[in-house]
Amino acid sequence: MTTYNEADLQKKAKDHLWMHFARQSVMEDGHGVPIIVKGKGHHIWDSKGKQYFDGLSGLFVVNAGHGRRRLAEVAAKQAEELAFFPIWSYAHPNAIELADRLAGYAPGDLNRVFFSTGGGEAVETAFKLAKYYWKLQGRPTKHKVISRAVAYHGTPQGALAITGIPAMKEMFEPVTPGGFRVPNTNYYRAKEMGFDGTIEAFGLWAANRIEEMILFEGPETVAAVFLEPVQNSGGCFPPPPGYFQRVREICDQYDVLLVADEVITGFGRIGNMFASTTYGFEPDMITCAKGMTSGYSPIGATIVSEKVYEPFKHGTTAFYHGYTFGGHPVSSAVALANLDIFEEEKLNANVRENSPVFRQTLEKLKDLPIVGDVRGDGYFFGIELVKDKATRETFTDDESERLLRGFLSKALYDAGLYCRADDRGDPVIQLAPPLTIGPAEFDEIEGILRGVLTEAWTKL
Repeated sequence: MTTYNEADLQKKAKDHLWMHFARQSVMEDGHGVPIIVKGKGHHIWDSKGKQYFDGLSGLFVVNAGHGRRRLAEVAAKQAEELAFFPIWSYAHPNAIELADRLAGYAPGDLNRVFFSTGGGEAVETAFKLAKYYWKLQGRPTKHKVISRAVAYHGTPQGALAITGIPAMKEMFEPVTPGGFRVPNTNYYRAKEMGFDGTIEAFGLWAANRIEEMILFEGPETVAAVFLEPVQNSGGCFPPPPGYFQRVREICDQYDVLLVADEVITGFGRIGNMFASTTYGFEPDMITCAKGMTSGYSPIGATIVSEKVYEPFKHGTTAFYHGYTFGGHPVSSAVALANLDIFEEEKLNANVRENSPVFRQTLEKLKDLPIVGDVRGDGYFFGIELVKDKATRETFTDDESERLLRGFLSKALYDAGLYCRADDRGDPVIQLAPPLTIGPAEFDEIEGILRGVLTEAWTKL
């Protein structure tokens, strides 16, 4: 492994690096920043040589695991042959082949693929396309979008309007208008939303809140509903039984497009190439990114149904939107090779087979007084932390700050587990490891979490 001058890197980082979603004061105060220099399988190493378990796949990204030489070699070969060419009125073989591949994986007639370079851009594309589609149908007042409370859909101005986390938007207001929120599917907190009943009934109740919002705003003004199959922010909320089937009915009834934001849930995270397939519904558009290349090169895509694409097949109509690096030749080549690995190693089947074991292993932690709920699906789970299990009382903002940032983030890292301790919503720990692991690694994760959470409870 390459050796690094730790002090020199820390100084350069302090002087020049502006990190994303991070408090720069950590570096300004002299604490420094963890510097990750190597990855292999489900492990990463820092610049001091310490090894960690990557329990978050980088950022829900490295689905096939770190250190795949095959993907690096594919990238190098493609860069030597054709490093770059845009798909602005031109094409290249890898973009064509990847579009064909994605259309084959997508449910129903989602056959048209518009490339971008990441998830936020894919969501931005879907938002703009939804509004333009309805204008082309002679219904220009349909411009509003509905999403769920606490849901994260990206940082571009349009995607930010869809994001349901007020604290992430207030500093950038006024944001793009037209975003409206409905309840999410956190069954653990259903009573606080005003619902008390079975999980099956909760699914219908939550879906019907979408109908309620459409009617309140006026169906003639609503363009699309954006939903993650499993909501990330807030801590991995899976859909209750029947939820998406009812949402699909509602969207069809009121002529509203349904967009599945699969930036995280796509490419095996829930056990199929797309979680829309897992949950048995056909959206009008799918947004995806992260796991498409397992992070070995950046790419994103918006996959569109024939219905939405149809107006663009004729005459002079064009979608005046795009990105310089969308469908990049190197990224497309890496994506194709990455998807080959998925199929050859049966990674989706591995997730489907072992997900129940992963859940059962994590649920052992519910014997700890600080663990209120374990939820999720596939290889994507959240552990909600509570102050009182009996009443489900959560922590105050100050308590969350001390628990998550004051103790848990560092303690988990020191214990050798990289994951996410998050308080967008109630305090949670999120896990999304590479899709290559199995029961032995689940036990390792549970053991680290048990030790750290036991200590955390004693510090409350």
